[in-house]
Amino acid sequence: MENLLNRIDSPEQLRNLTVPQLTQLAGELREFIIQTVSRTGGHLAPSLGTIELTLALYSVFNLSVDKVVWDVGHQAYAHKILTGRRDRFQTLRQKDGITGFPRRDESLYDAFGVGHASTSISAALGMAIARDLDGRGEHIIAVIGDGALTGGEAFEALNHAGDLGKNLIVILNDNGMSIDCNVGAMSEYLSRIRVTPQYNRAKKDLEGLLKSIPRIGDTVFKTAGYIKDGVRSVLVPGGLFEEMGFNYIGPLDGHNLTLLREVFSEVRMLDGPILVHVRTKKGRGYLPAELEPDKFHGVGKFDIATGQVMKDASAPPSYTKVFGQALLDLAAVNPNITAITAAMPDGTGLKEFGNRYPARYFDVGIAEEHAVTLAAGMAAAGKRPIVALYSTFAQRAYDQLLHDVCLQDLPVTLCLDRAGLVGEDGPTHHGVFDLSYLRHMPNMTVMAPKDENELRQMLASALQLSGPAAIRYPRGSGLGVTVEQTFQPISYGRAEVLADSGDIAFLAIGSMVDNASKAAISLAGEGIAARVVNMRFVKPLDSELVRRMAGEVRLLVSVEENVLAGGFGSAIAEVLVDAGLNVPLLRIGIPDAFISQGKRSELWELCGLLPEQIAERVKKYLAEKDQ
Repeated sequence: MENLLNRIDSPEQLRNLTVPQLTQLAGELREFIIQTVSRTGGHLAPSLGTIELTLALYSVFNLSVDKVVWDVGHQAYAHKILTGRRDRFQTLRQKDGITGFPRRDESLYDAFGVGHASTSISAALGMAIARDLDGRGEHIIAVIGDGALTGGEAFEALNHAGDLGKNLIVILNDNGMSIDCNVGAMSEYLSRIRVTPQYNRAKKDLEGLLKSIPRIGDTVFKTAGYIKDGVRSVLVPGGLFEEMGFNYIGPLDGHNLTLLREVFSEVRMLDGPILVHVRTKKGRGYLPAELEPDKFHGVGKFDIATGQVMKDASAPPSYTKVFGQALLDLAAVNPNITAITAAMPDGTGLKEFGNRYPARYFDVGIAEEHAVTLAAGMAAAGKRPIVALYSTFAQRAYDQLLHDVCLQDLPVTLCLDRAGLVGEDGPTHHGVFDLSYLRHMPNMTVMAPKDENELRQMLASALQLSGPAAIRYPRGSGLGVTVEQTFQPISYGRAEVLADSGDIAFLAIGSMVDNASKAAISLAGEGIAARVVNMRFVKPLDSELVRRMAGEVRLLVSVEENVLAGGFGSAIAEVLVDAGLNVPLLRIGIPDAFISQGKRSELWELCGLLPEQIAERVKKYLAEKDQ
């Protein structure tokens, strides 16, 4: 049988294929994605679940003019392959390769850059408004998952779109999963659509009405059921979307190519906002991913035959694991501790907490803003909430942190996993801004551990504070230090001097303490003695120590895995300026740019954060000063 995938270089070619050919192509796409992701890692299960949906969409709509916005984008590998990136797909998520998410500067078919959830309907509506203002007529389609639909922005956009009444197609990809199991009323609502007997009764009772609907009635009634204006939720679930101004179609079998093509062919002829509800299976076509879709949502390299992820068994425990265990130990003696996550229980280390303390554990879905204000409410009522988020997603709750937590000086502890450069997920997921936006919030304490043991101690210390605190720590394995089982609270606002001789002083924070220490060892080999300080606190900064060091050395060097703009180095500079000290300060950190994807070590090299690069920067600076 001829391989069809090798012939496809643009989505326009799909419009000439038959359903049997598209079915064959779906199988080829699955095999190609599985083979590639097993070598590169990536978002496997979501992309396997949307292959038929992608083929149906792209074989009906004209992607040379029509626009598709994929929410989050982790389900869009088939989209990437079919839009001219098949030959580069083996570079997925690699340095200088194609990205794991749609990105406008990568392809004309990437209508909107994504990576964070719940944005597609807003973006698509904006495009529809622009289209109408310019008098054009292309179709605008947003594809959003049921997990992303738990985000508030999605409902804000649905409300506005229904009110405006513009031609807009929203496809709800309902697989019952986001990353971990979906939670919340919307997930339950969509589940009721699938199983309610009223739905089936309504279809039978309304057969005559449905068949009378022009163009679409006969086809959709035979295959899935269509609910049009005037049929409200008193009869059929789905009325929520109708009440918001959308024509609702579904639920449809999201793996039935014939059905999807027929429905999309009719939908493209209709006016107004339309929501098409399709049901898919996450991980479809690869049994290990079907059985464990959460494990294969975002997966590293794995063995295709067994589904086993390739991990270094000798690697130290991850920061995430150490955090999760520390929280369990603290919660065992403090019943006021609660834990909150935004649809990431496994990724943030809270899964076991949820199993052990279900009444004290809350997964709010993809709703970081709500998570933070929920924690503020708990804190106001006497609890000690821990909010565990990826650093990049905490950006979505800036106002809630500032207004609801810090303004009221409430004891909420924010634990930011994946801080710094996270690697292959690229600029949408790097957590390199948190030090900058947290340190200017009044009442906020900001800490970063040098290793996994210090993370454990910082968590205990944060829970003794009377106000808000944030702890940020990197992705991946710790340094392999001994993790003390007892808790030793850290002296508030005090740094730790690791080496105290030399006329250069490295002031480092978090993950960069180890790199600074290694740079100091390298410099010592060339006769340059350097002090090393683990600052531990970005706020309150140990200003007394900074001033002391400034009076004793010829050069201060700040090192951070955060943007230089407004970050840790800026805090050091402010201390020096306020004290009228003229000692030179060399700031090393993330430049004012969005950093690409690649292995973490590759990105450190790109930003000049490897120990040897830090040492070289110091030597170059000293040489220039001595000229």
